[in-house]
Amino acid sequence: MKQEIVHVAIVVRDYDEAIQFYTEKLNFELVLDLYQPEQDKRWVLVAPPGSTGVNLLLAQASKSEQEPFIGNQTGGRVFLFLSTDDFWRDYERMKSVGIEFVRDPKKESYGTVAVFKDLYGNLWDLVERNAEGESQNGQLANE
Repeated sequence: MKQEIVHVAIVVRDYDEAIQFYTEKLNFELVLDLYQPEQDKRWVLVAPPGSTGVNLLLAQASKSEQEPFIGNQTGGRVFLFLSTDDFWRDYERMKSVGIEFVRDPKKESYGTVAVFKDLYGNLWDLVERNAEGESQNGQLANE
């Protein structure tokens, strides 16, 4: 049996502002933006450049009950982990375009990591794993 997670939904306030943030600030690629008339919504997928794994599904809140979760998907915990092959390149570029880092870069046993906020306040790790980090079956020490 083979299974895999292919999309992770993140509740957003507005499709277009979310697309702009992820493509212009985080340098993600817009994988798909498809209008679904039967549901009057869009199917919007974004992914980091060169990624072949999970895509983010940008899901615009469609009910008032969903709105409180915009920016608070996991109650203030780090929600997503963005792996990079060059931490300092991406950290400096992200800072230069206004990404807010809430925890400064830190060397850990598994690699270098810093925590940033997306446009709604969800917390992410930016992490470059070292050889020890790669040998931990994909788990980071702060997960």
